[in-house]
Amino acid sequence: MNKFLEHLSQRATRFTASAFGFGFALAIVVFWLILGPVFHFSEEWQLVINTLTTIITFLMVFLIQRAQNKDVLALHLKLNELIASQQGASNRLLNVEERTEKELEAFKELHEQLPKDSVAAHSIEHAVKSETILPSQNKD
Repeated sequence: MNKFLEHLSQRATRFTASAFGFGFALAIVVFWLILGPVFHFSEEWQLVINTLTTIITFLMVFLIQRAQNKDVLALHLKLNELIASQQGASNRLLNVEERTEKELEAFKELHEQLPKDSVAAHSIEHAVKSETILPSQNKD
């Protein structure tokens, strides 16, 4: 069942993000507008589009969140691979997305303390080792 839902979710995400998906949604709205005079612009006519758009919006929130979570996870994995493959890069930043906001703020402050010239340290690890940033300031 999980594999089926995964497949359905991927197809729906691709469809809704396409020009054809937008055209389909636009066609539904135009069709609804054309039916307005037929139903004398009644409350039921308005209720149809309100209900339809509410349901679609509700479902799209989950599709968009799923797609975003997958993209963010892939991005984190790629960044972790780049960090791990670079000599001198700080392994303290691997899986940094799992840190607390307080820890992230401490890393941000450390990065702001890094010298801006090209000769000086360019990573937290190098700055701590060379004492460009005092070890007592390191909140890891």
